[in-house]
Amino acid sequence: MKLKSFALMATVAASSLAGLPALSQAAAAAATAAEQFFPVLVFRTGAYAPNGTPWANGYVDYLKLVNARGGMNGVKITFEECETGYATDRSVECYERLKGKGGGATLVQPLSTGATFALTEKAPGDKIPLVTAGYGRSESADGGVFKWNFPLLGTYWVAADVLLQHIAKKEGGWDKLKGKKIALVYHDSPYGKEPIPLLQERSKLHGFELQLLPVTAPGVEQKATWLQVRQSKPDYTLLWGWGVMNSTALKEAQATGYPREKMYGVWWAGAEPDVKDVGDGAKGYSAVTIQHGAEPNAKVVQDILKEVHAKGQGTGPKDEVGQVLYMRGLLSAMLGVEGVKRAQERFGKGKHMDGDQVRWGLENLALDQKKLDALGLAGVMRPVSTSCVDHMGSSWARVHSWDGKQWNFTSDWYQADDSIIKPMVKATAERYATEKKLTRRTPEDCQS
Repeated sequence: MKLKSFALMATVAASSLAGLPALSQAAAAAATAAEQFFPVLVFRTGAYAPNGTPWANGYVDYLKLVNARGGMNGVKITFEECETGYATDRSVECYERLKGKGGGATLVQPLSTGATFALTEKAPGDKIPLVTAGYGRSESADGGVFKWNFPLLGTYWVAADVLLQHIAKKEGGWDKLKGKKIALVYHDSPYGKEPIPLLQERSKLHGFELQLLPVTAPGVEQKATWLQVRQSKPDYTLLWGWGVMNSTALKEAQATGYPREKMYGVWWAGAEPDVKDVGDGAKGYSAVTIQHGAEPNAKVVQDILKEVHAKGQGTGPKDEVGQVLYMRGLLSAMLGVEGVKRAQERFGKGKHMDGDQVRWGLENLALDQKKLDALGLAGVMRPVSTSCVDHMGSSWARVHSWDGKQWNFTSDWYQADDSIIKPMVKATAERYATEKKLTRRTPEDCQS
């Protein structure tokens, strides 16, 4: 593909030097007509590499699977990784370096809430959609203000609400939370702070005490935090960690005698790297999951093993295929691919889609059960349907628990409470719009 692009550039240069008319912009665009470029922002190095790597492997393997099947209605995917180290400044550098490649970035998935905050300011001018499946700004679910943000499948307000629903059910009802104490041990960053407004709102409604315990990144030193937990003896502790912070928290809980059965993590604190080094010491620990869990038997996993790994094209180790974070990367790639394919239905199959067209596709996703089954995702996730005003598309989640050897689902599906979340989303989005002097999108804009 790169050779073709280089050859076209050479043709343009040669024709110009010869005094002949250079190829038109339309002809130049044809060079990328059969390709769609996906930047892949990853962190395979640093403190967060054990968690970032399987996500990246799942993401890239899915792109390879799509190409192995002929691409997106004949349009091949090209991609390039850029190492961010989970640093916001490096994420922005990667974005700037890759956004113009391959006829323009199809979309960007930064895999960082801090980077999402920074890129939210850039995406509208660049007309590049930001897909933040399970992370990012919770208020960006409001597509009327955040035209280019897509927190698909669920935000941190969804995660926090579902966890509290699960705890309330365990206690016998919301009224039973009155007088209880719930601690939040969180990564002291935009990511870790995201659930706080929802937890505070629920605290006011139901009368439980909320204890906030920030942990300095990367989270390898938590002794003081868990001394506070031991002293205050919360009825439940929520863990909003990432990377080494999660396993450190579980080890400290074990050391201080805090029951892991009373610990519940966000979906970025509930994967194999978080518990494998703790083993039985993490037994009984639970986490909310964003649609999926570990899915080794899913058809899409078997397809990747057959069509990618069996041909020597696998991105990472074969034994991680189907694990929790691998699946999250896979689903993130799937959502981007399906956004392009949805755009093609309107703007033309077999063609390169620009950022605005992909935005429309993401804004009009209609992944019903039949489509999910065809993608090999039966039993993995629930349908997703977006609109101009709803850029999240789904607010379903489950809880899974670690039994010492593997993750097992231990709840039915929960749906976040719109009566709590929607007013919060709208009010926070309106404040953002006022601060940035933005006008809410019109019905006409929603049709474009």
